[in-house]
Amino acid sequence: MNPNRIFVFGSNLAGRHGAGAALFAKRHFGAVYGKGEGLQGASYAIPTKGWMIETLPLEAIEKHVERFKAFARTRPDLSFQITAVGCGLAGYTPEQIAPLFIDSPRNCCLPPEFARALRHSRVTAGSSDEFIRRTRP
Repeated sequence: MNPNRIFVFGSNLAGRHGAGAALFAKRHFGAVYGKGEGLQGASYAIPTKGWMIETLPLEAIEKHVERFKAFARTRPDLSFQITAVGCGLAGYTPEQIAPLFIDSPRNCCLPPEFARALRHSRVTAGSSDEFIRRTRP
């Protein structure tokens, strides 16, 4: 395992990492039960659900994604492997969530679902085309 690679997953604000990518992050990447956002071990939690495990509105998720991107910009030494955040248990589609990540820094790698959604929707243009090429190997 690469110690500089960070597994980025969708979580809930309560930090109950009991299913999906959150459970995987807890078991394999050091996610901390009870911590719903931020860097934890070799993982980073982005809330897509609230304290009562209700799905957050896109506007709220966008604020958490913005916070993540700001953090990633401060850590160019790390590589952030973004999962299809919000597209599992939260119920959003890649077409809804992928645009939130469009201006992520170079050390962020999109999941293939997001890259496909961005290519398909033609949300990107110019230098953003380079960004959608940064998909997981």
